[in-house]
Amino acid sequence: MAESAVNYSSNVGECSNSKLIMAESAVKAVEPQIRERSGHAAAADRQHLYIWGGYASVADQEQFLPRDEIWIYDLERGSWCVRQVCGSAPPPLSGSSSCLLDGELFIFGGCSDDGQTNELYSISLGDGRFTCRRVTHRSGSPPSPRDKLCCWLHEGRIVFFGGYGPKLLREVGDLQSFTVDEASWADGVFWGWNNETHQFDPERRSWTEVQTTGGAPAPRAAHASATIGCKGFICGGRVKDTRTSDLHCLDFSSWTWSEIVCSGASPTGRSWHTLTAVSHTALFLFGGLSVDCRPMSDVWIFNLETNHWMKMKHKHTHRPRLWHTASAGADADVVVFGGSGDNILLMDT
Repeated sequence: MAESAVNYSSNVGECSNSKLIMAESAVKAVEPQIRERSGHAAAADRQHLYIWGGYASVADQEQFLPRDEIWIYDLERGSWCVRQVCGSAPPPLSGSSSCLLDGELFIFGGCSDDGQTNELYSISLGDGRFTCRRVTHRSGSPPSPRDKLCCWLHEGRIVFFGGYGPKLLREVGDLQSFTVDEASWADGVFWGWNNETHQFDPERRSWTEVQTTGGAPAPRAAHASATIGCKGFICGGRVKDTRTSDLHCLDFSSWTWSEIVCSGASPTGRSWHTLTAVSHTALFLFGGLSVDCRPMSDVWIFNLETNHWMKMKHKHTHRPRLWHTASAGADADVVVFGGSGDNILLMDT
């Protein structure tokens, strides 16, 4: 895996003209060299991919990566640079949810050596200083601590869904929105999966737990998400003791959930995969960990007009991965970075 960078491009289908770009290992060396990692934060604009945090496996031990640096990949030049993060950087984290909004990289949640967190941070990207601040709220209450959640952007607000983390017994009010992990509880603290929807307004610095209608997805973590217009999509994830490939849509204009019934063949159930919008009508799914704990390298395109999955051919089937990131670049490109090539519950390379 990836201590130097190269672009690989392959056409993944006539229905979208999408390309898969692997920003990873070694055909030509570049300086500086970014560390391999999983569970990192990533976001892209039309010119750059930004990478923060995550962890690496060193001698079978998980090692969190430095919190005071941000890596930047130039999508045109194919080169990396690293910048120092100043200010109040988050603790070293993996499994955070991240997005790019108004020139800032927002990072929420994740897991550190102290467990899951519910703190929100932002790193300024446009002024060249890369100043990080802990974002405090003026109203509302943040979600409970969690990692392996997802987020969407809608009208300048960040919408978060799902994840895994702890709650006190008095906080577990609705077992339909929080599924207790029976293997993880102690002294009145229960860990588990949730299907809550929370919204943060950066301008007002306010948190709101959104009351949705329709059939919400089952509580889950390590699912994948994408946004098209005023709709947010999630696919798959860990649901109690299994992994699923169900597809759900949240309409932000009415806060209504609906499950999308797919026709024909569908991807196998998975977690730690990615879902990326590549057009107004197409979603791009890549990789993940299967129901039987196999790292996967398959690519699927979902057509929202026909509700049909199409499995695509590509050159990188020998490079399965999970807990990677996939960001939308320019011209319907999907920029895949990092991840693990093994079942990280047992082994991680």
